[in-house]
Amino acid sequence: MLRLIATSLCLRCQHITALPLNLRLCMTRSVAENQQTVEALYNLSVDIQKVRKLKGWVLHESPAYTKEVAELLKNMGASGPIIAHILTSHPEAVLCNPEQIQTQKELWMSVCPNQRELVGIIEKFPAAFFTSSSHHDNQRNNISYFQSLNLNKRIITKLMASAPQSFSRPVEQNELMVRTLQRAYRELGGEEANMKVWLQKLLSQNPFVLLKSPEVLRQNLLFLRDKGFSTTQLLRLLSSLKGFVTELNPDSMRRTLTYSQDTIGCSEAELRNIILRCPALLYYPESTLAERFEGLLRAGISMSQITETPTILELTTQIVNYRIQRLKARGYDIRTGSLEVLNGTKKDFEMSFGKLQLSRERPIFNPVAPVKGDD
Repeated sequence: MLRLIATSLCLRCQHITALPLNLRLCMTRSVAENQQTVEALYNLSVDIQKVRKLKGWVLHESPAYTKEVAELLKNMGASGPIIAHILTSHPEAVLCNPEQIQTQKELWMSVCPNQRELVGIIEKFPAAFFTSSSHHDNQRNNISYFQSLNLNKRIITKLMASAPQSFSRPVEQNELMVRTLQRAYRELGGEEANMKVWLQKLLSQNPFVLLKSPEVLRQNLLFLRDKGFSTTQLLRLLSSLKGFVTELNPDSMRRTLTYSQDTIGCSEAELRNIILRCPALLYYPESTLAERFEGLLRAGISMSQITETPTILELTTQIVNYRIQRLKARGYDIRTGSLEVLNGTKKDFEMSFGKLQLSRERPIFNPVAPVKGDD
C-alpha cells in the first residue's frame, strides 16, 4: 500500500515538472489575495469586482506598489476618479516599481508638453505608459530618432501611446521602415520640401505602419504599378490609404480587383479611376464587397449610381439601409437622387439629413403675394 502511494506521488511530481513554467507558477501561487493591495485599491474607489473578473491574478502578486503609484499619479495632477479609472482598466500598474514609473515619466515628458496632457494620455493608454523597465533604453533611442526627423512632439507622443510596440523594439527596425517610406515617397515623385509633413500625416493616421514589413510595402507598390497605376496615382493611393497598403498582399488585391471589375462590368482604366476615388476597394475581401453590392442593388440603387459615388461601398449594408429608411420617411427617393447624402460618417449624414429636412420645410417666399394686415 505504501509502495503504491509513493509511486502515485512520484508520478504526480513528474507531471507537475513537465508542465510549462507559467502553469507551474499558477499552481504554486498562493490562493489568498494580497489584502494590502485589495484594501489600497478599495480605498481608491477602484472597481475590485471588475479587476477580479478581468485581471484577478494581479491581486495575488507581491510586492505591489498601489499607494505609491496612486501618489505619483496624484502629483502629476490626476484626480481621484481618474486614478480609479486607470487602476481599474489597467491594474497591472500597481506592480510597477515607483522608480521605473518615474523613469517612464521623464521619458514621456521629453515629448509631452505638460503633465496635464500626460495624465490624459495615461488615462486613455495606460498599458503604453506602465510598460516593462527592460524597454527603457529602446524607448529612449526611438524618441531620439524621431526627434532627429524633426517630427512634431505631439506626433511622437501619439506614436508612443497608440503603438507602444514600435518604441519597445530596437530603433534600427523603425529606421528601416521610415527609410522605406521615404524612398517610396521620392520614387513616386513626392516633393522633398513636403516630405516631413507627408510622413507626419501618414504616421499620425496609422501609427502601426511602423510595425509592418518594408518588403511587403515594396511588393504591393510593384503590383499596383503593374496594374497600370502611374507614379502620381500610387503616391495618392499610399497617402489616402493611410499606410494600409502595407497590410495588403498581391494575391488578395488581385482577387478583389477581379471581382470588382466583373461585378461593375468596367474596363481596367475605369476600375483604376473608381479605386482612386474609393481606395477601400483594394482591401475589402470579396465576401464583404459581395454583400455590399447586393445590398445596394436590392435597395434599388443602380450600378451607375455606385460607380459615380463608389465611397458608398465603405458603409455596411445595415448602415445604408438605416439611412435609406430615414431619407424615405422625408420623401427623398434614393433611386433617383444622389448617393452623396448617404455618404460619410454618422456626423456627416446627420448634417446632410438636417440640410435636406430644412430645405423641404422652408416655405417658398412669393414677392408679389399681398401682405396680410390686421382686419
